[in-house]
Parts: sequence; structure tokens; C-alpha cells
Amino acid sequence: MPLQRRLPKYGFKNINRVEYRGINLDAIQKLVENIKVTEINPEVLIKNGLASKNDVIKILGRGELKAKVDINVHAFTATAKKAIEDKGGKATQVK
Repeated sequence: MPLQRRLPKYGFKNINRVEYRGINLDAIQKLVENIKVTEINPEVLIKNGLASKNDVIKILGRGELKAKVDINVHAFTATAKKAIEDKGGKATQVK
């Protein structure tokens, strides 16, 4: 039997895929309640253990946000962005 039929097939691995570190709105709300912060950026999330230094951060829409918060991270889902802006906060993307 030829070699290409003896070896198992493996799938495609995209080398350009971006792996996001997802942080939900309920985690943001707990952070706001605990440390009384009004602006959240990657440095604040790293300092509080929600992300590591090399993570690309994305805010996800699970949970409820009760406070006005300005968030500057790499990406947002549509529901998270809407929830942040409905409370009067700003959702700004950082490159």
C-alpha cells in the first residue's frame, strides 16, 4: 500500500487565525463593583488576572452590565457593544 494511504489525514491549520481571550460582561461588572473603575483597558484586565500580557481581548455579551464603563480592548461582539453603549459607556477598539 502506498505511503500516502498508510498515513492518517490531518486537517488544515490556519496560521493566520487570531485567538481571542473572551471576557464576558458579568466579569466586567464584578470588576467594576470590586475595584470601582470607570475605564477598562488591557492593562487593567492583566493587573486583575482576567487576561495575560500577550492575549488579544474580546468582550462577549453574556451577563448584564449595570454601570457606565468606558472599555478599550481589541474586539467586541455586537451584543456586548450594544449593552455597553445602552448604559452610556464607550466601546473603543484598540489595535
